[in-house]
Amino acid sequence: MLDRTNVIPWAPAALAAISLLTTSCASHDDTASAPKAASSASAPHGYVEGAQEKAEQQSRLLLNDPATGGTRVLDLITGTTHKVSRATGTTDLTTDGRFGYFHAADGIHVLDGGAWMVDHGDHVHYYRAAIRDVGRMPGGPGTRVRSDAAVTAVTDEEGRARIYRRAGLEQGEVGPARRLPGRHAGAVVPYAEHLLSVTEDGKVMAYDRQGERSASPDQGCETPRGDAVTRRGVVLGCADGALLVREDDGTFTAEKIPYGSDVPEAERATAFRHRPGSDTLTAPAGKRAVWVLDVGERTWARVKTGPVVSANTAGEGSVLVVLETDGALHGYDIATGKQVSKTKRLVTGSSGTGTDKDAPPVIEVDRSRAYLNDPKGKRVYEIDYNDNLRLARTFDLDIEPALMAETGR
Repeated sequence: MLDRTNVIPWAPAALAAISLLTTSCASHDDTASAPKAASSASAPHGYVEGAQEKAEQQSRLLLNDPATGGTRVLDLITGTTHKVSRATGTTDLTTDGRFGYFHAADGIHVLDGGAWMVDHGDHVHYYRAAIRDVGRMPGGPGTRVRSDAAVTAVTDEEGRARIYRRAGLEQGEVGPARRLPGRHAGAVVPYAEHLLSVTEDGKVMAYDRQGERSASPDQGCETPRGDAVTRRGVVLGCADGALLVREDDGTFTAEKIPYGSDVPEAERATAFRHRPGSDTLTAPAGKRAVWVLDVGERTWARVKTGPVVSANTAGEGSVLVVLETDGALHGYDIATGKQVSKTKRLVTGSSGTGTDKDAPPVIEVDRSRAYLNDPKGKRVYEIDYNDNLRLARTFDLDIEPALMAETGR
């Protein structure tokens, strides 16, 4: 089933709908037992079968040790660590806010983290449900996975894209795939009931859910690398800066956000990190600086730092949080570029230097806390970035969490 790439006739109504159903199953999380089904007449607004709706964000960390395959889900609400199926040889771990995608040479293992949110614009629903294995998708090194509420797009290193129905993942199976025509220079990004991509000659294209080309913006993106979905549109990293693609009543427009000066290729922003829901993006700017892109203001800031391992920010006036090669977290005022806070050394061993052949530690940021993985120390730190990078909690683990991603956001 996982190798099927023929065009599958999907019903247009099903594609346009936002599928939020998930089925009951044996759970790794006893606290996430499914409620009894409610009739359509009695089901409250936002009801999702098989899940519990909560008043607050249900954040969880997906953690993986590629060497041993040990995989854990750390529930940040209860502090409980759940052991799940092994995923060995993982080279990258990404998430769409609910599902974890464990990238390996022989494919992508999909794990339902059992925590997610649904943003209706004027209000948000938070859910928790069973943690469970979903299956495997074809993929290998360089494969990129992007999702919205209806579909998941998987783009391989050769630029070929497969589109999966999100409803299948929510029901516990990967399901068949549909091929998107052509070759794509970057990740195919689901957005506004369409699929955005950049062609090999740098043209930005918009496809409908059936794979037919829609009206596309005139602007192009040379040598695309990096992308992010924000409330203001999709940001694409390009050779001369960023391109902001927006949709309004079925019409797509694109606006360039240039660096403002010539930037060497080694200092380009090529991989964005940000707090989901924020319009402030970060990316390394060479070895000793970080780019901060304010999408709302359409401006770049280059913050000079020490040697960078990873960086992130919550935006909206928060500090830029940078893990440097001294193993400590450093806080920088984005407006002035000045360092305003610093922790003790947190990352042990050579992981803190960024010289490991394995993936470097990452900083995940949500609405109130930041999280940093310390692989050699077998722990994860919770940081209050609003209180001078205060160490709030330390979670000790029985694996080396070399890879980490946060769900529930």
